[in-house]
Amino acid sequence: MADKLDFSTLVLSFATSSLMNMGHAPDPQTGKKNKNIELAKQNIEILAILEEKSRGNLTKEEAELLKNILAEVRLRFVEASKS
Repeated sequence: MADKLDFSTLVLSFATSSLMNMGHAPDPQTGKKNKNIELAKQNIEILAILEEKSRGNLTKEEAELLKNILAEVRLRFVEASKS
């Protein structure tokens, strides 16, 4: 049976998808790096919506994870958008 899914897993899933779509990480199925800035942006926007809508309902650890992940993918998005 698969590992337990939780909020942190959800956040990491969207972050990983965003990084893959920026060309920073290979697709696990193909092993190839692809770049789709629009899909990367969409995943970042979903993380931002999660942050906004879950404010006050997360544990301290969950809130910190989301804040830090969002900052990291936004920074990498800016870098990926330039190239």
